[in-house]
Amino acid sequence: MTMQRLLVCTMAAGLALAGCSARVGYGYVTTAPPLPRVEARGVAPGAGFVWIDGFWHWSGNGYAWSPGRWERPPRHGARWVPGRWEHSHGGYHWREGRWR
Repeated sequence: MTMQRLLVCTMAAGLALAGCSARVGYGYVTTAPPLPRVEARGVAPGAGFVWIDGFWHWSGNGYAWSPGRWERPPRHGARWVPGRWEHSHGGYHWREGRWR
């Protein structure tokens, strides 16, 4: 299972178990995420790897940090579009990062 798929499953389970902290029917968390952490990247594990920044995910009763990682792009010329929390309708919704 890829890290992204695991993260999505974890987030979905967290929202389903969040009770009054998240409006599950709309997929919104009512609490704003903390500011991003500053992480040490270290050295890339090889040529062509791209750093994917860490981010806050909803754990069901609060935010938990998912650390950044080095990843190889899926194809030549691909670039990473980072995930982000979007605020709308009185809550926050996670928009997953992706390769373009």
